Amino acid sequence: MSVQVNDEASGAPPVPQAQSPDGSANSSAGNTAPKGRFGLPTATALVIGSVIGTGVFALPSALAPYGPISLVAFVLVTVGALALAFTFGALSKRVPGSGGPYVYARDAFGDFGGFLNAWSYWITAWAGNAAIVVAWVGYVEVFWNTGHAKSWSIVIAMAGLWIPAAINLSGVRNMAVTQIVTTVLKFVPLLFMATVGLLFIRAHNFGPFNAGGTSAGAAISAAAAIALFSYIGIETASVAAGRVRDPQRNVGRATVLGTIGCAVVYILGTLTVFGTVSNAALRTSTAPFTDSADAIFGGRWAGHTVAVAAIVSGLGALIGWTLIVAEMPMAAAKDRLFPTAFARTRRGVPAFGIVSSTLLASVLTAVSYSRFENVFTTLVLLSVVTAVIPYLFSAAAQLYWLLTRGRRTRWRHLARDCGVSGVALVFSFWSLAGSGYQAVYYGAFCLLLGLPVYIWLKSGRGEYGESPVVPYDAPAALAAPAGRPGTGGLPS
Repeated sequence: MSVQVNDEASGAPPVPQAQSPDGSANSSAGNTAPKGRFGLPTATALVIGSVIGTGVFALPSALAPYGPISLVAFVLVTVGALALAFTFGALSKRVPGSGGPYVYARDAFGDFGGFLNAWSYWITAWAGNAAIVVAWVGYVEVFWNTGHAKSWSIVIAMAGLWIPAAINLSGVRNMAVTQIVTTVLKFVPLLFMATVGLLFIRAHNFGPFNAGGTSAGAAISAAAAIALFSYIGIETASVAAGRVRDPQRNVGRATVLGTIGCAVVYILGTLTVFGTVSNAALRTSTAPFTDSADAIFGGRWAGHTVAVAAIVSGLGALIGWTLIVAEMPMAAAKDRLFPTAFARTRRGVPAFGIVSSTLLASVLTAVSYSRFENVFTTLVLLSVVTAVIPYLFSAAAQLYWLLTRGRRTRWRHLARDCGVSGVALVFSFWSLAGSGYQAVYYGAFCLLLGLPVYIWLKSGRGEYGESPVVPYDAPAALAAPAGRPGTGGLPS
């Protein structure tokens, strides 16, 4: 038995979606209605709130070693991000339910492809939270721990990770309200800096166009890998699609609108900082937007205002990502492609996933402060590599479908959609190449650590290769001994 889902984007014929015996959708299990749903404004706020964290506030310092040529990289990354946004919008119409890149990869490439995406994205989310909180600490220390004592920096970081976790554990409603409020509070000052700040740009602050001393191509690729981190999160509406009202309409809109809004603020805001703070000072700055505001208005009050906005922004991003870090594993767990513990919910939210992922982010943050010299950039590049893999699979899944089942659409629409997906695919490969050997090494190592987990999950049910997926039943899974044949048990 199957349920038909129309592809409104391309006019393609319905695509069958597998169902469980009780008639519920079997893909990602995210199609089961969660306790709380939100509309287009909250979905857009989730995208903007997840994309614009504290990364944008620290990004100018990370790009400063490359010089103004990094703005060229930013524009190219924006084009690629928009191609990905349109790709996610099209995919969300054809493959509904929570899980985003996980469900798209599984639909096209089977269980193993889906698992690899869920595993990689899960690493991205909690490692990305560690990167966000490191940048967030830099702005908190504008007011407290101004000497940057590492022990206190770690304490502040732990607070920044666990407060958002507590808000999410209190329920989806509280998360949604907080997400909208923090998005507004951070977007307004950033937009102000990205518009009014342009009037205070001075050419001598930019320094050499290519300050890194490498070739232009190498500088653009390296800067693009860092700039891509600022767009990680454009897929969050598709990851949480099962919680969005009218997802076939609202997920795509929220993704594109959120990406465009972020792009305007990012490019113009970075341009303002580059033009108001000298390149030498920017390289050592831990709060570049604060320094820019001080340079524009004089005194400390303007910088402090921006620092407060950055603190609010970071909390908003961490609140959104703390939900997302558990949402995709929950979708995979309901398809029995992740440990079943990730499917357990409390007040409508995946509590185990939130707590366990926050613990991992806490450990990584503490280790980073004691081991890594350039904490933010190291964590950024690791997050970029593990994020690009799901992006690459998503673009490939859309292109694969267009070249097989999508041929029945009008050739003009097919050429357009293939072009967009092709740009997204090339962009993903380019970002991966620009991340550097060390980041790709660590990213590949973390990705391949998932292989033993996949073997454990499949062997626990006596499955080999592609097997029919039995929908997750929480009471039965909890009652049955793990891995016993015929009971539906699964190691957790």
